[in-house]
Amino acid sequence: MDAGGVVREYLVLGLRLDRLHPGLVDSFTGDRALRRAVDNEPRQHPAALAERAALLRRELRGVDLEPERKRFLDAHLVAAETTARKLAGVRIGFVDEVRSYFQVDIRPGHPDTYRRAHALVDELLPGPGTLAQRLADHRARDEVPPRRLKATVHALSSALRDRVRQRFELPAHELVEYEIVTDKPWSGFNYYLGDFRSRVAVNADLGHRMSNLPHLVAHESYPGHHTEHCRKEVGLVGKRGHAEQSLFLINSPQCLMAEGMAELGLHAVVGPGWGRWAQDIVADLGLRMDGELAERVESALSGLLTVRQDAALMLHDRRAHPDDVVDFLCRWLLVPERRARHMLRFLGDPLWRAYTTTYVEGVRLVRAWLDLREPTDTLSDRYVRLLDEPLTPAALAEEVEAGVPWLPRDAL
Repeated sequence: MDAGGVVREYLVLGLRLDRLHPGLVDSFTGDRALRRAVDNEPRQHPAALAERAALLRRELRGVDLEPERKRFLDAHLVAAETTARKLAGVRIGFVDEVRSYFQVDIRPGHPDTYRRAHALVDELLPGPGTLAQRLADHRARDEVPPRRLKATVHALSSALRDRVRQRFELPAHELVEYEIVTDKPWSGFNYYLGDFRSRVAVNADLGHRMSNLPHLVAHESYPGHHTEHCRKEVGLVGKRGHAEQSLFLINSPQCLMAEGMAELGLHAVVGPGWGRWAQDIVADLGLRMDGELAERVESALSGLLTVRQDAALMLHDRRAHPDDVVDFLCRWLLVPERRARHMLRFLGDPLWRAYTTTYVEGVRLVRAWLDLREPTDTLSDRYVRLLDEPLTPAALAEEVEAGVPWLPRDAL
């Protein structure tokens, strides 16, 4: 089989998996005839798709493709084979499942780290009552009125889009449309529609805050998922012919890369001082925000990054009772039971149960890689390479371990 054949079969494999579990394909912007053909064929047994993924990995070894493309395809075929095996009923340990999807090994965090984060928040929010109560009061003061949610999202999106366009070239007719939704297991979701258009859904059930909305909009749109999809559609797919990039498969190395990048989007385009920046934007809407305090509190709470991953390990690896997982989330994340049970819904969802790792390990890995840059490199220079290159978590981890900055393709 030639290179084109392997890539085509990879795309068909992903589309066939989506027939078995709708939602596995987050987006597909490739050949519409290929999708129609898969949609019109009989659904294949997942065991047969697992065998096909393994066969394609063997075929890939002898195919004439650039090393970076081979590495990308191999990693994603491993993930697809694991998904197919699970759909076929094969029992796979949770830690092994996560490793096969995302190329990372996970382990529990340390309570002492969480206690230090609590101590920092305690200093920032003094007063009577428990720490959880004081944090809840702080967040209540920071909440965006539901009737102002969409306007606030649009204002932040416009400001971020202006900054991103100054740093990274975007197609002239790219567009993000926002909608407010309810009854979802996530806070926000980007539906990339192709042709440089995205629909971003924001879940109103969570009571969004002025301190979290800038992160959410940066994550989903500028410079996060929407920006990445646009630049890869123009560059990797359009100019370099990497057709495999037209498929975005849930529970694959792509996801850890994308979520790590998106979680650090505000860090990349605004950076320190984002609280005052957001404060000025929402002030134009008649909303009052203590941006400096919000930024300091969010920085302190970043020490709790691994709590949700610990909860996933409790639920799926140690088989803890869901009520015990809720108690764990309430204790360490300082959230009310209602919020913890919403998190549990995401952690327990069959499609999304491993996905929390993409946010936790994705942030840690991508931040370490971004920090590994030459003195002449800006953070934006480094970030745009993540947007444009077909990198995998294993590739980034090797570079971080070696301590050698990665050079753009054109510089090699």
